[in-house]
Amino acid sequence: MIRVLVAEDQAAVRAALVMILRAEDDLEVVGEAADGEQAVRLALELRPDVVLMDIQMPRLDGVAATRQVVAAGAGQVLVLTTFDLDEYVWGALRAGAAGFLLKDLEAETLVDGIRTVARGDGMLAPSVTRRLISSFARTGAAAPAGADALAELTPKEREVLGCLGAGLSNAEIAARLRTAEATTKTHVSRILAKLGLRSRVQAAILAQELGVPVPEGE
Repeated sequence: MIRVLVAEDQAAVRAALVMILRAEDDLEVVGEAADGEQAVRLALELRPDVVLMDIQMPRLDGVAATRQVVAAGAGQVLVLTTFDLDEYVWGALRAGAAGFLLKDLEAETLVDGIRTVARGDGMLAPSVTRRLISSFARTGAAAPAGADALAELTPKEREVLGCLGAGLSNAEIAARLRTAEATTKTHVSRILAKLGLRSRVQAAILAQELGVPVPEGE
């Protein structure tokens, strides 16, 4: 079961999200939060697999709440946002959000997004996320790491980083590089640690910003 905490200040929207998630056999809604402070408190208490986080909430906004949840290792954060709120999106990326969904999404997209983030893959596939990543990369403020940090990576880790920049999932990376998926997950974890990043979304942005090449399939 994938344990989900839903953080959304609008009661009607929150109820709709919970109803969608509870219809799925592999998803369990373990808590609901009506503001950012409550979201952080419940995440620390319940330790969900995924926190579905509204970006605009009272008392503590989604960016600050995401930063606290990620820093505490209290779950992956999947942000609900509108694409035109760039300042919030950039802040959530820097805070370590694992991905983004638009509020006008279909139920199937929401469910797939939660499953994707729970697997540790991040939301890099949808076209809007690719646009967001490309736009963010052009700002030059994607992550604390820079070109010099790439020297810390092994050749294989650089290949994996290039794949992350292309939006590939762990399974797709493993298939392209002919490695086990578990090995790919280990490479991703080491990349994040070496580059001082909090999420694979940040790694993907950095890869695009620095022009890390995407390896051809072996």
